[in-house]
Amino acid sequence: MTASISPDQVQRIIANQHHDPFEVLGPHPIEMNGTSKWVIRAYMPTAEAVTVVCPEQRSEHPMQSAHHPHFFECALESTALPTYQFRVTEAGHERVMYDPYAFKSPLLTEYDRYLFAEGNHQRIYEKLGAHPATVEGVNGVYFAVWAPNARNVSIIGDFNYWDGRKHQMRKGPTGIWDLFIPELAVGESYKYEIKNDAGHIYEKTDPYGFYQEVRPKTASIVADLNAYEWNDLDWLDARRHSDPLARPVSIYELHLGSWMHGASAEPPLLENGEPGISVSVAELKPHARFLTYRELADRLIPYVKDLGFTHIELLPVSEHPFDGSWGYQVTGYYACTSRYGTPQDFMYFVDRCHQNGIGVIVDWVPGHFPKDGHGLAFFDGTHLYEHADPRKGEHKEWGTLIFNYGRPEVKNFLTANALFWFDKYHIDGIRVDAVASMLYLNYNRKDGEWVANDYGGCENIEAADFLRHLNNALFNYFPGALSIAEESTSWPMVSWPTYVGGLGFNLKWNMGWMHDMLDYFSMDPWFRQFHQNNVTFSIMYAFTENFMLALSHDEVVHGKSNMLNKMPGDDWQKFANLRCLYGFMYAHPGKKTLFMGMEFGQRGEWNVWGDLEWHLLQYEPHQQLKQYVAELNHLYRQETALHTQDFAYDGFEWVDCSDNRHSVISFVRRTKHSDEFILTVCNFTPQPHSHYRVGVPEAGFYVELLNSDARQYGGSNMGNLGGKWTEEWSFHNRPYSLDLCLPPLSTLIFKLDRNKQTLQASGESEAR
Repeated sequence: MTASISPDQVQRIIANQHHDPFEVLGPHPIEMNGTSKWVIRAYMPTAEAVTVVCPEQRSEHPMQSAHHPHFFECALESTALPTYQFRVTEAGHERVMYDPYAFKSPLLTEYDRYLFAEGNHQRIYEKLGAHPATVEGVNGVYFAVWAPNARNVSIIGDFNYWDGRKHQMRKGPTGIWDLFIPELAVGESYKYEIKNDAGHIYEKTDPYGFYQEVRPKTASIVADLNAYEWNDLDWLDARRHSDPLARPVSIYELHLGSWMHGASAEPPLLENGEPGISVSVAELKPHARFLTYRELADRLIPYVKDLGFTHIELLPVSEHPFDGSWGYQVTGYYACTSRYGTPQDFMYFVDRCHQNGIGVIVDWVPGHFPKDGHGLAFFDGTHLYEHADPRKGEHKEWGTLIFNYGRPEVKNFLTANALFWFDKYHIDGIRVDAVASMLYLNYNRKDGEWVANDYGGCENIEAADFLRHLNNALFNYFPGALSIAEESTSWPMVSWPTYVGGLGFNLKWNMGWMHDMLDYFSMDPWFRQFHQNNVTFSIMYAFTENFMLALSHDEVVHGKSNMLNKMPGDDWQKFANLRCLYGFMYAHPGKKTLFMGMEFGQRGEWNVWGDLEWHLLQYEPHQQLKQYVAELNHLYRQETALHTQDFAYDGFEWVDCSDNRHSVISFVRRTKHSDEFILTVCNFTPQPHSHYRVGVPEAGFYVELLNSDARQYGGSNMGNLGGKWTEEWSFHNRPYSLDLCLPPLSTLIFKLDRNKQTLQASGESEAR
């Protein structure tokens, strides 16, 4: 037959230069000699022969070359298009396949495109990316990618021998390219081959891809995130109806790849029956493997549950290229890293956490992304996700790129990504990394290296608007969730609602408290009398934000030493100082975060290549510190005065903060729904005080709930024999007082026993 198409159109397909191959390929109605027919066209770059097979009509129609040896077409004598397939002969072998260009109905609607273009498609991850789908009764995978400035986009993978000529995509009006590939299945590896106007080719992983190959490979993998059956409905329902700010939040922060390795033996039992050591870093085998998400569920969850933490915080689990990193240079924002298993494996881990009463927080990195060639950088041959101007688009110190927060589609990508982790993986919170770097245009930049905003200031207005938009969406869809800002400056109202001008987070890391406390505790105790302000100043601003007290991974790297070795003195004093610090931290207003290893006194800095120093748990001081942290967590969760009013002036009251001569402070924490209160007394020096008087608001017996100097924690076992009765001795402007024994380097926590108070009052009445 005579070709029904011009050589120019064929050449555009052959050269992969057509923005809509559906205009040429696939079935098309035509009029030939006054008769309505269907012409079917196909471009098969490696085919020797192609036949159209119509199973319902039991007919076959050989295709003829048209203008090119590998461009085929044939005409069907039919007014209605029959269902057809191709029988393709390649290298002497035959296979039968559906024609991708016969499925013209896009799964992406015009409304989807509209919402995405304005930056408000909160579930865009269900449209863009690779999705198993059934179209016109045929199973396959639907692909869609945003690349508005690309000349052409193709899908490449093992299924087409990574040949970009075989599955050319169609460009829609908003710059989204799509194609349904029939008979493709979950597990297929793929990338997008993107050409710019100059013909340069970029092979990119899917920005919305749910899974990637194990490094060093970088292809995306088709995944079905709806294949896991969850068992945490009760947990999610309870979270939705709770206020996390009035509940205990005690977070165990960890890096999954260096908590424990697969080469480590099962931790043996210590004499007290607790899980003991694994192996030291020096004993690790050269090819130690990562534990899988499922193995971590079996080992990590019981460990954290025994310690009493309410949440686990994971350094980024989004896909990243380099094992020897914290994971903060993300190349797959929608993919949980394949280092530890599949998406379903990570779902299992989260599910098991919830079944054991533990929330999951994920570190999230919207502040920057790396320049890796397969990632977001220069995605469609232009600066698509990043600013083109390096004064706005590059972090020179980190060697990374900065998102263009003012572009609606980029804002949509990030906002939907945060919601995605809550929706598909049921996480309970995000800790947003490096917020300060987002908020300031001159962050770590010299004069002349940054561009002012429209008002001449250094504030990144677009980034601030994005964060407000993000938090509004997050709490609208997931009430009860946590959104934690790592923000180290004095930017106002970070954790205030957006309707009063805040950024909308519900927690902010208290970097000032952390620096003051580590400076204070690292100095010789004799000098602490001159620096009392370090431990009292935080209360001056404690209620201006909803603060999280965090001793994080940042404090145990880059030559900073680990927590135990920051403390002065001999080993006994180091442990005593650390127990005193932790006790003060848990009594201080604010939620809590400890990095892995701090709970048992790791001595070395964090080593991303090795395990924690589990061998230290064979030594009693480290066992005792671990027990102390566990009991601190349980006390913190048990006593409502320690967590219900973390962010209200009514929840805190100084008893005495001015005794710098002895480096002693005392304060009261009050609960929200009753008259219960907790008294905390801290002695920050090695000098004990056998008769130290502290004023209290009510008479009665004060039970000593916690003594960091107790024998079971490795202390000198000084104390108050379980508690003290008040005396009618007005002190610290209070009608009653306690005559206390303050052990060295200690935190003491007391609570009024109202049962004994009632019995005492009754006895006095009978005596009268």
